[in-house]
Amino acid sequence: MKDTLGVLLAGGAGERLYPLTRDRAKPAVTFGGIYRIVDVTLSNCINSDLRRVYILTQYKALSLNRHIREGWNILGREVGEFVEVLPPMKRVGEQWYQGTADAVYQNIYSIGSEQPKHVLILSGDHIYKMNYGLMLERHNETNADVTLATIQIDCSEVYRFGVVDVDSNNQVKGFQEKPRETKLRSPYNPEKVAASMGIYLFNTDVLIPVLLKDAEDPNSSHDFGKDILPRMVEDYRIYAYDFIDENKKEALYWRDVGTLEAYYEANMDIVSVSPVFNLYDEDWPIRTFQRQYPPAKFVFAEKGRTGTAVDSIVSSGCIVSGSVVKNSILSPDVRVNSYSEIDASILFSHVNVGRHCRIRRAIIDRDVHIPEGTTIGYDAEADRQRYFVTDSGITVVTRDYSLFENPVSVDYFTSE
Repeated sequence: MKDTLGVLLAGGAGERLYPLTRDRAKPAVTFGGIYRIVDVTLSNCINSDLRRVYILTQYKALSLNRHIREGWNILGREVGEFVEVLPPMKRVGEQWYQGTADAVYQNIYSIGSEQPKHVLILSGDHIYKMNYGLMLERHNETNADVTLATIQIDCSEVYRFGVVDVDSNNQVKGFQEKPRETKLRSPYNPEKVAASMGIYLFNTDVLIPVLLKDAEDPNSSHDFGKDILPRMVEDYRIYAYDFIDENKKEALYWRDVGTLEAYYEANMDIVSVSPVFNLYDEDWPIRTFQRQYPPAKFVFAEKGRTGTAVDSIVSSGCIVSGSVVKNSILSPDVRVNSYSEIDASILFSHVNVGRHCRIRRAIIDRDVHIPEGTTIGYDAEADRQRYFVTDSGITVVTRDYSLFENPVSVDYFTSE
């Protein structure tokens, strides 16, 4: 992978993950207690021996920038290795990023300065394990100009994805962007359709002129899936690389956690007895930055006041004090006080739950104090008067929610 440069797209507004993305970039949202979403893709890069990675940011990137600085400054600069954040610089125009292709185009000088033979374009909001080195091997074997990663999906799901027309030799013959239905079928399984994973491996000498041509097209939306790749089919060798999962489970695992429901379900999978996505795989570690907190503690063993957590992830610095936590994730430095019950919920860092609270199917943002006696997740209509509630009934409580008669001041400059 020494001749390959990774370009990780992390600049989207994350509107479907609102309100968790109101004050932070989507890749910086907490995942699995101690991680950020972006850590999964960056860990794939490190585990694949990809040691040069640009991260293209745009919206509300302060916490993401800080996390990269603190947690991913681990490579050897003196030998040309780096994980580096590139903010929008408007070097080639006066617009912010107009699409995925435009984001890469606007950083064309930074890419060129590294003189890579290949450019691997990645997304910062997917949960999966993949060895990009195997994809590069296939790319070279087929003498491809472009290779895109695909995964087999049910025909009923095509409206959510860009789907690909692939022949028996894995060569791409066409694209359809989120069709309502399609007659395309996978060459591997006639009941499946090949969907793009948003992972593209380009030869640099192909990518640069294609980006330049697209930038000059006033009718383009400047997106790889919608514009760049469909127009390349006739003139370039484009191949599909079917996803090989390093997760070592019977079912392939790849999740787009761009919606609150998908994000919630992916986290709930982790706390299940036998999670599909394995965080404990020593052969494919997921790394992150962790602050220095004391160990988690569970106190009181009185009848009706026993500190317990079952089928849950409890991070460092947490205190479960005479309360019950079930099927939930507690991020670092969370305190759950006596006689409270937490069920099927995700609590971000620095949350304090007062006594006699009942919380179910909720996501509690960082730095929130839940007053004594609060009930969340048991009456959707009442919750909608105070919080953000999804159509499926997941309640999201943010730092400025209106429950307080005298709201506490929030320091928006504190580190996440």
